[in-house]
Order: sequence, then C-alpha cells, then structure tokens
Amino acid sequence: METAGAQIDATDLVPLMGHPSGIGLAEFMNYPGVIHCDPAAIAKLRLFEFGHIDGHCPLLSGRDLNAYASAGIRTEHEATTLEEAREKLQKGLRILIREGSVSKDLHALQPLLTQTTAPYMCLCTDDRNPLDIAEEGHLNFMVAELIRLGTPPLAAYRAASLSGAEAFGLKDRGQISPGKRADIVALSDVQACTVEIVLAGGIQVSESAFAARGSQAPVARNSVKAPKVRAQDFRTTANREDTDVIGIIEGQIITEHLYETIPIRDGDKHPDPTRDLARIAVVERHGKNGNIATGFVRGFGLQAGAIASTVCHDHHNIVCVGMDYGDIAIAANRLSEIGGGFVVAQGGRVIAELALPVAGLMSLLPFEQVRTELKNLRAAAMSLGVCLNEPFLQLAFLALPVIPALKITDRGMVDVTKFELIS
Repeated sequence: METAGAQIDATDLVPLMGHPSGIGLAEFMNYPGVIHCDPAAIAKLRLFEFGHIDGHCPLLSGRDLNAYASAGIRTEHEATTLEEAREKLQKGLRILIREGSVSKDLHALQPLLTQTTAPYMCLCTDDRNPLDIAEEGHLNFMVAELIRLGTPPLAAYRAASLSGAEAFGLKDRGQISPGKRADIVALSDVQACTVEIVLAGGIQVSESAFAARGSQAPVARNSVKAPKVRAQDFRTTANREDTDVIGIIEGQIITEHLYETIPIRDGDKHPDPTRDLARIAVVERHGKNGNIATGFVRGFGLQAGAIASTVCHDHHNIVCVGMDYGDIAIAANRLSEIGGGFVVAQGGRVIAELALPVAGLMSLLPFEQVRTELKNLRAAAMSLGVCLNEPFLQLAFLALPVIPALKITDRGMVDVTKFELIS
C-alpha cells in the first residue's frame, strides 16, 4: 500500500541465511498476511521456522493472535495495554516492554513484570532519539523507572539482560559466567541504575576505546529523488465535506480514525488551526512515480508553518505536516537538497534542519552535535505551536500502514483495520 525503494522477497533472504551478523527474521509486520496465509509471507516464515522470528502485531487478539503465534513468531513489542500484553504472554509470545520517544508503554505494562514473568519479558527502546537518550537515558532509564514503580529489582535487571539474550537466541551473553561474552555493567546504585563502568566484550567503554574504533565510508548517499513540489500540489481534490482524519494519541503510535466535516472553499479543503486540523502529505522520494498523497491530521497543535521528514516508516518517503502549503513545499524541497532529514519551515523559509544524508535516515555527525540540532528542531517546532514532545518520530509513524487505525502513504489514506486504501 506504499511505494518503497526496493522489495525483499524470500529468495532475496536465502543468501543471507547463516550470516554471522544475523539472528533471524525481524519484525514481521504483515500480520494480515500471516493470518490469511499469503504465499509471500509464508515463504519468508518457512525460511526461519527453526530460527528466530520477531513479531509485530498491534492490538491483535483472539483467534487472529492464535494464528499469528502459531506461525512460529516468538516476540512482540507492540503491546500498549496490560490486557493486550497479558494475552500475548499467555499465548507464548515473549513480551518486550517498549519505551521509545513516541510509543511509551512502560507504565502501562509494568504491573505484568514480576519475578515469575521476568524470564519471558524483555525491555526495548524502539525509536528512541538521541535527545531523549541524552536527557533521560536508555535501558538504564527503563530499569530505574520500573523499580521506582514497584518492580522487583531482580525482575527488572533480568528483563534487561538475560531474558533479552535468551529471547533472541544469543547464547553467548546475558549473564556473567565462564565462556560468555564479557558484557558487564558496574553500578553504584542498584535502585537508580547508576552506571559507573561499562565493559563491552571485555573492553572498558571509554573515550579512548571509541577513538580507537575503525570506520568505513558511508553508503546510500543522494538517495532522495523526489520531484520538486509546489504549494498547489498539496491542495485536496475532493467533492465531499465528510473527511477521514488521523487522530494522534500522545504517547502511542496507534491512531484514531476520526471523521470531520471540512468545508470546501475554492475547490479545496483548507487546514484549520482553530480546529487543530493540519494538512498531512506524503511525497514519494525514490524516483519511482512521484506520487503525492494528502490528508488531514489532528493532534500536532500546529498554528503555522510546516515540519517534514524522510524518517517515514517503513517506506521512508517524505512526510510533511503543515498549515501553509508554501511552507510544506519549502520543507519538502529542502529535504531533497540535503539528502533527507528533518526540516521546519515558516514564512517561506527554513528555520531549522538536521541533515540525515545516509539513506535519509542517519547522520554523519557526532552524537553531541546531533543532540544539539535536535534541540534546535524541537524549539523551532514548538514555536509553530506544536504540542507533541517528539513531533518528528510521531510524524514517521503516521505513514506506517500496519499500525491501526488510520495512516497515510504516497498512495493515499489507509484504513489499517480493513487493511485497504480509502478511495
């Protein structure tokens, strides 16, 4: 339901089988394909039926969940409620509690993590940006927060170490014992997870250790091949005022499927800051067809200008949200010029940006510089009225058509519940 840069079939995976860097098949998102035995999906699953298959099935329950689990899928990190996580755990899936920058599930799932369930539960920070890692922390933050909420320390630390290693079949790590890889963290405060020393593979992690690392030339440069867009490209072509609207839920990547009456003026449905209705658009960036799809989203709080990104799961086209079509066009075109990244535009000019020139997804700058640029981006977005804590990664998930309920791709609005494009 989207235009991607490439396609990976089962035959493409065969040459990678057994590669030392691989541990299995990651995030099997096409859960309708699993449930309904789509031949392409089943072919991939059969390749890894004796190995590890990573799950991804938001809100799935009942017999559909039974079918998904019976396909040999072992883990699940998309549970957002206690009831959902409990059912999945009871049906044999190992639950990964996720605390990313957008989807924050730790508080909801914390009661499920006990010393009894800890062997079958893990922690993950799926899509946690460098700014949050700098300000709060990573797994150390999760461990400390779980303990603060009442989780037994042994359960929290087991989920953060041995349980994760066992869930993914990493037999050489996860505990301190003879013959294991020496990944060791020394703490001065168990309750607060205060880290004093880190050993990775027996080497103390330090400035000198980082400086001694090798490097390789960056790949996937100049990958943004989007058409040059104009303000008028973002007008809505519609003849009815009843409108499907994506409703953002703060702290989650699932969305609401809202319906709003938006008047048609001058042949267009205009964004309306008084109703928190912003234009959302996806521009195909791989040079395949130049598709541009538009819709409406509620939840950004945007009052003016536009923000745009090439971090746009999983097709990574250009996704934009704005109140002004001219600013949307400026932000989108700037992403083509800098090889992808994040852009904020207002009043006909770019007011903040972070280039991500490796595939439009990764920076070549040091962590500290990326952190500073993200602060500038966040401040610029907030100056436009954005009320979300992490607007750019929130934007990325609005284009992921395997997470309910309403999303958008370069081919149009997607009803994920029905798994079909909306006419």
